[in-house]
Amino acid sequence: MTRQKDGKPQVLVFQHPCAEAGIQIPKGTVQRDEATIYAVRREVEEETGLRNFQVEHILAEDLWENDDGTVHHRFFYKITVSNAADEWDYEPTGGGEEEGLIFRFFWISSEGEVELIRGHGDYLHFIFAETD
Repeated sequence: MTRQKDGKPQVLVFQHPCAEAGIQIPKGTVQRDEATIYAVRREVEEETGLRNFQVEHILAEDLWENDDGTVHHRFFYKITVSNAADEWDYEPTGGGEEEGLIFRFFWISSEGEVELIRGHGDYLHFIFAETD
């Protein structure tokens, strides 16, 4: 998720309340028989609480191996927001492992501003390429 602040791009990230989960970008899982674009919209709303956003286009797609050997088919979309707070807390509404957790959302202005959990910053260069 991106926005423009003072003419420069920013990317939305969140601090997970479990220290080992670190700082992440919003993400989610495509449900069985769900189109990817619908999963993106659903997950943004469930995980961030944001409703006023535009799904622009896909940035990248890959197969990524987790530490436990599980391979995930990942889709990275550029999503723009024009009216969002600089930071906020939100309890995701999707249920599952996130139920009862509170995420702390904030914006970053460069790839190296924070250390993201492994794999989450893989395609930030597509957003920040013009400013880094």
